[in-house]
Amino acid sequence: MCGIAGELRPREDAPGHVAAQLQCLRHRGPDAEGAFARPLAWVGQTRLSVIDLEHGDPPITNEDGTIGVALNGEIYNYRQLREELRERGHAFATEGDTEVIAHLAEDVEHAELARRLDGMFAFAVWDDRRSRLVLGRDRFGKKPLYYWYHAGRLVFGSEIKAVLANPHVPRELREASIAPYLRFGYVPTPDTFFEGIRSVPPGHVLIAEPGREPRIERYWSPPLAGVDGVEHLDLSMEDAAREVRRLLEKAVRRRLLSDVPLGAFLSGGIDSSAIVGIMAQEIDRPVQTFTIGFEDTDGFDERPYARLVAERHDTEHHEFVVKPDAVDLVERLVWHHDQPFGDSSAIPTYLLSELTRSHVTVALCGDGGDELFAGYERFAAGLAAQRFAALPTLARRALRGGLEMLPAGSLRGRAASLQRFARVAERGLPDAYGAWISYVGEHERRALLNGHHDDGAEGYRRIWGSSNGARTLDRLLDLNLRTYLLDDLLPKVDRMSMAHGLEVRSPFLDPELLAFTSGLRPQLKARGLSLKRVLRASAADLLPPEMTKLRKHGFSVPLDRWFRGDLRAYLGATLGAADARVKRHLAPAALDRLLAEHDSRARNHGHAIWTLLTLEVFLRREG
Repeated sequence: MCGIAGELRPREDAPGHVAAQLQCLRHRGPDAEGAFARPLAWVGQTRLSVIDLEHGDPPITNEDGTIGVALNGEIYNYRQLREELRERGHAFATEGDTEVIAHLAEDVEHAELARRLDGMFAFAVWDDRRSRLVLGRDRFGKKPLYYWYHAGRLVFGSEIKAVLANPHVPRELREASIAPYLRFGYVPTPDTFFEGIRSVPPGHVLIAEPGREPRIERYWSPPLAGVDGVEHLDLSMEDAAREVRRLLEKAVRRRLLSDVPLGAFLSGGIDSSAIVGIMAQEIDRPVQTFTIGFEDTDGFDERPYARLVAERHDTEHHEFVVKPDAVDLVERLVWHHDQPFGDSSAIPTYLLSELTRSHVTVALCGDGGDELFAGYERFAAGLAAQRFAALPTLARRALRGGLEMLPAGSLRGRAASLQRFARVAERGLPDAYGAWISYVGEHERRALLNGHHDDGAEGYRRIWGSSNGARTLDRLLDLNLRTYLLDDLLPKVDRMSMAHGLEVRSPFLDPELLAFTSGLRPQLKARGLSLKRVLRASAADLLPPEMTKLRKHGFSVPLDRWFRGDLRAYLGATLGAADARVKRHLAPAALDRLLAEHDSRARNHGHAIWTLLTLEVFLRREG
């Protein structure tokens, strides 16, 4: 794993900003750095050595030095591509995957270049012969890639800080990003919190040539049954589970390639447990597994379940119990994200990555299992919303009234979720779904924004509309893939792992596996509150019996308690201060009311406060 950066200039000049941009990315690649510099452009990278430790340091070029490449990520099919290129007469100087891109760029055009690569990647290719810069990003968006363009100058980097390190790029807040951030906890791709700085969309390449406006081309779209002629497969549960297992095993094997120590995150859930079980079958030594828990947490603790999986597969298990310095973490997390980030599970991800890196350089994880196999309860809620909205008005009111009377902890802890569902379900999809995943509730959001700001809902509806004709669950999975996965889950794991120079690989996020699962009939994935049905069936022999009916739990951070205890003073000095920066952009009275309600225990606003606090820290950093 690495960090990449570079620049295309409007006229020939010396590349004077290489060191400043690469310096910002040393945490992503602490082992080496280098740049391929030309009068019109340069592409560079910092390197985390994973494959070909001896010969793979940048800059990497083709045989005659006319093409230079920088790569962040891993290309899993690079050996196959290298053999094909050798048969066509190409000579290689290294055994790594980056050089494959340099030679492949001689033979194929930009979109086909990215299409031929199987992996997680963001790459930059400068071609002297064509005077052309090509930036490419992987299909899911696992690896980040940002750029800024003005008057013939294009600056890019793996992180926003590397783009801003170029003195030609202005550091200007994008005010329009605040409203969608409050709704989603992130700024939807391709926008950012900075004017003019955008993200290359997943499955796309950007082509830039001197004297021409950059253009972006799509090379891949997520498959979706019911759209563009794709049909559901007529398979039984048994046959579907068998094929899921085969493809998942294949995806894991592809991601075991490494010249450095390798392990796995083990949360105790089905997804990571399945990955660890397959790894144990594929390698000839104990798998190193890593789990984290908080001291004195109010949340669900998955360590006992992770221990069961570790014992079943005889792993070399590392279990960390920590009491995080929450104040210090807020500041560090914002620095690594370069933007506000509303998902507080970044905290355990950061700490787990830090501790894992002390043992291994590469870790596999279970991310993507929920996205492919409908593992979130909000998917079941989305299906129920359609039926709820179809009920007569009186029936809806009666049902909602009955749910509101339930104690929040009743019905095995689901009463609060059902109450939230009933309040928004009659709006229909996708608005109800968007309301369930918002970090700041609609009432509070409207008050903070004075009720008249665009909060990104139209973009959300546009994505939903593009899947018209597909089944409801398939549409929800597609929406989640193109929003939450892209802009929340993947950036969280990338930034928090790369903060410590740890490479994390996700076997579930495999294009071949996605292509198959997208064709499965929805009922094989979810029926009522029975979620991930086909995955459970495919991995049943890998799981301890205690886990077969385990309800999904996220890693719960005790935000409500923190903001009334450990973080109370810090909160008062930042968000609660008279000079809070957010009060220049949001209604001060609404913010003070929200904080007072939480502190008095009138309502719990922990997630909303975290979202606002990271915004405040970001604004203070920006001055």
